[in-house]
Amino acid sequence: METRIVGAEEGLDEAVSLIKSGELVVIPTETVYGLGADALNPEAVKKIFEAKGRPQDNPLIVHISRVEQVKTIAREVPDEFYALAERFMPGPLTVVLEKSDAVPYEVTAGGHTVAVRMPNNAIVRRLIAASSPIAAPSANRSKHVSPTTAAHVYDDLKGRVPLILDGGECAVGIESTVLDLTTDIPTVLRPGAVTADMIAEVLGAVSSAGKIIGVAKSPGMKYEHYAPTVPAVAAYDEDKAFARYDEEVRAGGRPVLIMRERHRAAAGERAFISLGDTPEECMRRIYAALRKAEREYTFVIVEALSGKGAEGSVMNRIEKSVGGKLL
Repeated sequence: METRIVGAEEGLDEAVSLIKSGELVVIPTETVYGLGADALNPEAVKKIFEAKGRPQDNPLIVHISRVEQVKTIAREVPDEFYALAERFMPGPLTVVLEKSDAVPYEVTAGGHTVAVRMPNNAIVRRLIAASSPIAAPSANRSKHVSPTTAAHVYDDLKGRVPLILDGGECAVGIESTVLDLTTDIPTVLRPGAVTADMIAEVLGAVSSAGKIIGVAKSPGMKYEHYAPTVPAVAAYDEDKAFARYDEEVRAGGRPVLIMRERHRAAAGERAFISLGDTPEECMRRIYAALRKAEREYTFVIVEALSGKGAEGSVMNRIEKSVGGKLL
């Protein structure tokens, strides 16, 4: 299969045709690039799992073009959803609701809940409005680092998808926050740019202790994710990071540090990839940094972030990318 990269606006009509015919299209969003198919077509949804090599028990997120479309996807939509939508949609928040009969179990990994979000990308919302709600996980090979540019997608999925809509670099840079509204207390299943504190301003009590009981309700909960193709660890202690770097060099390796810009001077002559300094910069750059590191180096040492909120969301991705290996 030939894989083409086309500007998002230029390729919109072709993308609509592909989605309607049950094919895959890679879509740009503000979080990461998504591998999309008609969410109401079970045969189309199966192609997502095949293209990614994704386990069948890992559910997908359904993307909608307007708030009212949730009534097609979910049943008994609570008032809390609409309150959240007014504040955060379109945007990087996904909400778990009871699924409607219209959503096939291929989307929900056999479960009775569905994850719904409205992406903050006008062209993608036009695509959805002209075709169907779109089921879309990140557009990468399963467990690999998520893509934040069209080139990242091409590296992973060349020959597996017909069309990649190029919308430039993703503005947020990590996957959406996932909030479960089917529990007694709204529960964050996956942290992201919309933090638990921000959600609490709208809903009041919010739990961030989401755990798997039975069928997973959200992607990103059951497996090692976001992992580079070379060994990687995270380091809370700067001296330990530098010591591990020097150890790898002595062993004949080519290690690299992925750290905040303010550590550049302390890193000396060691190979260094900057995450910037603000939590938002770290969030936007982390996946691109991991992809650059795996292309050019043999071992990766990532600075562990210790803050809450956005830093905590980035650290969630770092921990999964290194498989929990911490210095």
